[in-house]
Amino acid sequence: MASFVDRVVLHVAGGNGGNGVASIRREKFKPLGGPDGGNGGSGGDVILEVDPQTTTLLAYHHSPHRRASNGAQGAGDMRNGRNGEDLVLAVPDGTVVKTADGEVLADLVGAGTRLVAAAGGRGGLGNAALASPRRKAPGFALLGEEGETADLVLELKSVADVALVGFPSAGKSSLIAALSAARPKIADYPFTTLVPNLGVVQAGDERYTVADVPGLIPGASQGKGLGLDFLRHIERCAVIVHVLDCATLEPGRDPVSDLDTIEAELSAYAADLSVAGRLPLGERPRVVVLNKIDVPEARELADMVRAELEGRGLPVHEVSAASHEGLRPLSFALGALVAQVRAAAPPAEPARVVLRPRAVDDAGFTVTRRNRHEGYFFQVRGSKPERWVRQTDFANDEAVGYLADRLARLGVEEALFKAGATPGDEVVIGSVEGGVIFDWEPTMATGAELLGRRGSDLRVEEAAYAPRTTRADKRREHQDRMDAKTAAREELWTERQSGHWATPEAEDPPAAQ
Repeated sequence: MASFVDRVVLHVAGGNGGNGVASIRREKFKPLGGPDGGNGGSGGDVILEVDPQTTTLLAYHHSPHRRASNGAQGAGDMRNGRNGEDLVLAVPDGTVVKTADGEVLADLVGAGTRLVAAAGGRGGLGNAALASPRRKAPGFALLGEEGETADLVLELKSVADVALVGFPSAGKSSLIAALSAARPKIADYPFTTLVPNLGVVQAGDERYTVADVPGLIPGASQGKGLGLDFLRHIERCAVIVHVLDCATLEPGRDPVSDLDTIEAELSAYAADLSVAGRLPLGERPRVVVLNKIDVPEARELADMVRAELEGRGLPVHEVSAASHEGLRPLSFALGALVAQVRAAAPPAEPARVVLRPRAVDDAGFTVTRRNRHEGYFFQVRGSKPERWVRQTDFANDEAVGYLADRLARLGVEEALFKAGATPGDEVVIGSVEGGVIFDWEPTMATGAELLGRRGSDLRVEEAAYAPRTTRADKRREHQDRMDAKTAAREELWTERQSGHWATPEAEDPPAAQ
């Protein structure tokens, strides 16, 4: 069974908001108790938080579906529902959060860093909160909103200062075990290291982290071997250390050719620099380590190739992970390079709070006419109209009338008029697939005389009990009204041209006596 996972697909869902309650206070000797329905509780959020004690994404590999708790429904006597608890998911330091399309949402670095992956839904208002001078005892309440859902890709990119790269069995695991307190698996066969190993090295006053990456082979940048899965772990490293095996017995291999092969793979690997925040891999400081010089033939080979490698401008260190020869100068040299990179890095700036006020001419919604093969319709998109529709109980006529009043006050009807909508046209609020569809009829503002009994709206009832007219009949009536207005204007213009509408200035003055 796998014990290390560095990439998972996580399905998260925020908690649903609780429904509001329509309740009237009933108490002896208080006939006009008024509305006392409480609000529903808000749903819990799903939050990703960096935990230093978490080193793998294995838990989300086994349980990829996570959901926060829902908010409780409100109750009478002005009792609000309980809010749902937030679900905090611990992730390792260096986790990158992406969408299914590859868009980077956040780079979680540093203990305690948080990201709200899926927000919980708002709780619905009770009828006590909906009361107004014109609607003193509402017979309805708002529904709670559903929580957000998201499909996220979590990728772990180890946070280390130094990366050890090289062919399999080059001695990388032995080297990190000799430099630090890490104890990776060490054996005499290739691909012993199947997961990245991290170790902390103390060199004088400098303290830095070393990452042991599984062995690379030709074609690793295209997915061969284990390279493609683990090359991402060196994206954050400031220094790259080439560990070259000077005691290999494989034909066609030597330290120089191994170095060229690994360099080619690093150059071919397209690192995500927007996440790494550093130079491309090919431009970062390099250090060459000629390992296994405790073998006599390996020491001779290291002496032969050292001049050629130094001629390329690369610092070279001859070490033996088995006998610890040359490890102390290597640790101090790596500490000096890490210190230089840290000093050259720009200072971290505190996050600024950016206020983006809404534009003066931004109505908060849009009305668009869309065509399709059987006709046309008008689509209304906007956070407020869509949220109001989701919170409306369409089984309650008074709630439907309240929604119509809110849309009219927002300016949706006026925008429909400007877009060319006529009574009877089809209007969709929200997406085409999941929005609310209705035949549009201009409404008049409600008043106390139109509310009727609690939970009803005379405007809705009249439309429900009236004979149902087709869309063609509505358009015909609208066209007849327009024709009547045009005929009336023409008649008035004709009367004015014939002199029936003479002004006092145009009349002849009275005859002198």
